Amino acid sequence: MELNRENWEAALEGYYKGDSLFAAPMKDHTSLAIGGAADILTSPEDPLSIRNLMVVLKREGIPFFPIGGGTNLLVRDGGIEGVVISVRAFNRIEVLQEYEGVVELFVEAGVPWQKLVNFCKEKGYSGIEGLTGIPGTVGGAICGNSGSFGREVKDVVASVVIMNSEGRLDRHNATDLGFSYRSSNIPESDIVMSANMRFRKDEAGAVAARTDRFFSEKKGTQPITEKSAGCVFRNPGETPAGRLIDEAGCKGIKRGGIEVSTVHANFFVNRGGGTSSDFMGLMDEVTARVQKKFGVALEPEIKIIGRDK
Repeated sequence: MELNRENWEAALEGYYKGDSLFAAPMKDHTSLAIGGAADILTSPEDPLSIRNLMVVLKREGIPFFPIGGGTNLLVRDGGIEGVVISVRAFNRIEVLQEYEGVVELFVEAGVPWQKLVNFCKEKGYSGIEGLTGIPGTVGGAICGNSGSFGREVKDVVASVVIMNSEGRLDRHNATDLGFSYRSSNIPESDIVMSANMRFRKDEAGAVAARTDRFFSEKKGTQPITEKSAGCVFRNPGETPAGRLIDEAGCKGIKRGGIEVSTVHANFFVNRGGGTSSDFMGLMDEVTARVQKKFGVALEPEIKIIGRDK
């Protein structure tokens, strides 16, 4: 099927609720503000619409890529072939049950992670204070097992509802998702829909104090208010990637509009007008310097997708 508006609307007529944007610039939908256009950017409004969308995409052989907040993501300058599926409309948080000092929440994948942190902070639910300041959505945080200050998302996940590429919904226990350092075994072709998450009940003031302390520390050591994709490289071992990059003399070096942050060397920030080519060129330079000085091969933590120009 040729991806034009007429064919697209005909294929989904009566089966889909939500927006469909054609030739959507991904720089407007990523935290880096970088990226060419996606052929189509969809924002389904309900699970049935996602299921029907997946059925059409599979039938027509159209590639797709799900996104949450567009963080931890570098889209190449040539844009994305096929369809990008945004889960931003799925943003509910509900209390499921409370028992023996524990509260279990139902959290949809499109909930901004910081919204969940703030909800727990206000209610006195403990477990993710150290994960404050992490950008993106709950779905993305689960897929990448985001972490900070010795805590990881897997520590509070009980189960996850996932829709596979054929439109089938399944609930998976957290122990079956292969959580490890900044990763899980959730396929890129599957879409996290929601999660049940467990927290300890505590005094709201105590949770707020811990959350604020962690946020203050993070704000002083990471460029969390600037345009970045989070940490660029995985920590290769006990020595953090940021320290290796710093000691290799890379802080502040630039390629086009992209700069290695002077606050934290494992963050690359877009100073304006940066391109994917700039970003990847800077990654290559940093990798080469670290390899030369320490003999360590850095591996990307960010996801790089899309077409070359």
